[in-house]
Amino acid sequence: MHIRDWPAGERPREKLLLRGAAVLSDAELLAIFLGSGLPGRDAVQTARDLLRQHGPLRRLLDCSAKALAKLPGLGPARASALCAALELSQRHLAAELERGQALADPHAAGRYFSQRLRGRPHEVFAALFLDSRHRALGFEELFTGTVDSAEVHPREVVRRALSHNAAAVIVGHNHPSGCSEPSAADRAITARLKQALALVDVRLLDHVVIGDGMPVSMAARGEL
Repeated sequence: MHIRDWPAGERPREKLLLRGAAVLSDAELLAIFLGSGLPGRDAVQTARDLLRQHGPLRRLLDCSAKALAKLPGLGPARASALCAALELSQRHLAAELERGQALADPHAAGRYFSQRLRGRPHEVFAALFLDSRHRALGFEELFTGTVDSAEVHPREVVRRALSHNAAAVIVGHNHPSGCSEPSAADRAITARLKQALALVDVRLLDHVVIGDGMPVSMAARGEL
């Protein structure tokens, strides 16, 4: 049965228009993007096959454009469009912060760091510089390491904070292993950064660790 023959309330596009995108499954969202499926399979079935064979969704979307182009149901045109859509999403989130949106809770910073750092093959340590009202002044990737670690220099973080005239800083890094649990080294560098920044009257608000699951906020855990 073709999707157009489904009951109206079950068709992905109609569901999105009536109830919003959040109610759709990963397969339904991907099916809307695909528009049509492979021969003999509708868009939802094709999307489910892609997620079953190459998913889950985050793993699929972390693929390069060249890798996506080789997957059945995508091809170069859809792969390029999908990567462009992902980049638009990242830039939209960045623009919200660049317009001066206040970071009211750890979840906002976690989402931002996830967008910027998740899926990197190596560990990347970055900092988000904030004014006295916790509005974003700038974001910088400061250190890049191997698959296992990044060498972090507190003095450089302090220097960049002063350059931005920041009153506060949120730092974050990814774990390519996929485990978002902070390590002993993560806790140690957090303590060093907090101490170094305090010397120039800049607050370290949080250290966010990015893995496969939800970002971990060390501040929310009381570890800052």
